[in-house]
Amino acid sequence: MKNKVIVPPATIGIIGGGQLGRMMAEAAKPMGYTVIILDPNPDSSAGKVSDAQIVADYDDRAALKELAEKSDVVTYEFENVDLDGIETIKSLTAIPQNSNILKTTSNRILEKNFLKNLNIPVAPFAEIKSIEDLKLQSEKLGYPLILKTTTGGYDGHGQWDINNATDIENLPIEIKPQDPLILEKKINFDEEASMMVTVDGKQQIVTWPISINYHQDHILKISVVDDQANQKLTAKAKVIAEKIAKALDLKGMFGIEFFVTDDELYVNELAPRPHNSGHYSIEGSNTSQFAGQIRSVTGLPIEDIQANNDFVTMINLLGDEISMARQDLPNHPEWHFHDYEKTPIKPKRKMGHITVLGKENGNKLIAWEKSHHE
Repeated sequence: MKNKVIVPPATIGIIGGGQLGRMMAEAAKPMGYTVIILDPNPDSSAGKVSDAQIVADYDDRAALKELAEKSDVVTYEFENVDLDGIETIKSLTAIPQNSNILKTTSNRILEKNFLKNLNIPVAPFAEIKSIEDLKLQSEKLGYPLILKTTTGGYDGHGQWDINNATDIENLPIEIKPQDPLILEKKINFDEEASMMVTVDGKQQIVTWPISINYHQDHILKISVVDDQANQKLTAKAKVIAEKIAKALDLKGMFGIEFFVTDDELYVNELAPRPHNSGHYSIEGSNTSQFAGQIRSVTGLPIEDIQANNDFVTMINLLGDEISMARQDLPNHPEWHFHDYEKTPIKPKRKMGHITVLGKENGNKLIAWEKSHHE
């Protein structure tokens, strides 16, 4: 069942109704697929552009069974899915993304050890099960450090800066042996970057150009692809991406986040799904990361990725920036505007994004963002 090619008008089930699920659906629908979303929010972003939605929690076994019975293939938009629940529906539908991918990437300790065993550079790290561990490993690794939960957490949630012994004493959480944390040494990096990779139905590894990323309050704000300037980085990232793809028997899109220092790459985190920094690919390449996701899980081939422009810029619209962008849209024919139709509007919530092609348009978009950000 895993290697079966699933062609339209088959049904694709997606666990998760956020913007990633929405853009997966937007890639699948023009190809003729039927799309069903599983999400507890009856007003979900993805549900609004799909054929149907099952309104239930992600770990609702009856709802997962219903999704599986109605779908020819099931995928997901986020990594923290119910692994045990997925196991219960494997006999009912195709689930191309193996559980080892989810298991490895949903735990930061497992993830770091996986990368370390592949001889892929990562920041020095240690597992923390007690305050004594934290004190000892902080001295061993050397400040500055960052303490993170091993599971969950994103956009700056579930992490704490440890710059000195006082930060340890003032830590706002209790460390429990049954719920360990991970301590990482901060890398003195020049830039943050990421690359998207997948494996298509012909077992070919496919990579997208590397993007340079800029964050605001730990949330991705701007991604820039300068294909000509970053060819050397892209080549280095591609070697790492291919090594990871082979080791994981990859299906579906996979995001790899890097720290860049003196043209060297350290892997920061892995994401077994489309990634925010790959949104540029919708207009910026011949095949988007979302089309790549659909083609990979249905067993279709993917042509070699070609950039539609050497320079692509994407910005996230956080909170009320979506309202400002809606008002300014008539003045910007160069904008590729994506509104996720989320409600309500909340500060720092990802509400949409804008992509532009060309360096001049990119500079204008960044100037607009600087004058309108929260």
